[in-house]
Amino acid sequence: MSTASIPVDLLNPGQVFACLGLMELSELLCGDTAAGFDWSHPSGARFVLTTSRDDDPITAGLRFLVDAQVHAISAAGSDHDIKKWKVETHAVSPDDPFPVPEPSSPATLPAVLDGGTKTFVLSSWADGRRRGVLSSGRDNVKFWAGSGGYPGAALLRDALDLVRTEIVAARPDPFALAQAQSSSFRFDWRRDYIPIEIGFSLNEHTNIQPRGFPLVEVLACVGLAHARPQRANKLRYRYGVIGRSASAQPDDAARLPASFLRAALGAAELPFPTRTFTMQLDWPGQENQARCITTVTEDAE
Repeated sequence: MSTASIPVDLLNPGQVFACLGLMELSELLCGDTAAGFDWSHPSGARFVLTTSRDDDPITAGLRFLVDAQVHAISAAGSDHDIKKWKVETHAVSPDDPFPVPEPSSPATLPAVLDGGTKTFVLSSWADGRRRGVLSSGRDNVKFWAGSGGYPGAALLRDALDLVRTEIVAARPDPFALAQAQSSSFRFDWRRDYIPIEIGFSLNEHTNIQPRGFPLVEVLACVGLAHARPQRANKLRYRYGVIGRSASAQPDDAARLPASFLRAALGAAELPFPTRTFTMQLDWPGQENQARCITTVTEDAE
């Protein structure tokens, strides 16, 4: 058995999503995983993972990302591809299921993290309402708006390439890994801003380059594969964490099967210690295009 933990800011939705991403990678690479958030630490909250294997599940997930290559997948017979953005597109076999209804645009083709012997499919951005019909019952949590149709798979590739060589060294505090980043999925609000609120736009100051958190962004996309925050409207979401509320509880109280953490992220009511948060978004540019997180508050009990 192996237990591992990392620090997490519960008021940063991207970091919470990314914790679930580490859990999903642990399920893929290490088998059944128990996980949870422990906010009893005086120094701050931590995310805890336990597996029956001896390998550190967090290190295993990070090493997978170091070697993983990104490609997109299209439905059998589709002419969608994103070669224009230097991302290979593989059509699935007619006998294999496609994870979502065929997208109307190549920008939302699902992406695959291909680690050779193991792969992980990301298709959250292809969910949501399309031509008035829901392609699934889940919101796509798509805060980015691709300029010129820039696809999710390319954003994923770009983010991963920014940090590949530093991922393993960042193991003690992976969510602190920062790089100059021109575009992102907008899950980590440490990078974003509303131009009118700070009095200028970075687009007018080419000598200033914002620093983002690409590893958080990649892991957040993985974490949204099987769970979503609860949408109130376009500019407000709720999310939850589940785990351990007091040091007097048994240590196992911090860790539960993955299915419970996925449900908790959607602010479901569960018979375990939980905390829920509300994130407010706004339009950094034109309304109904990109959204960015502006404030996060904890809900009253």
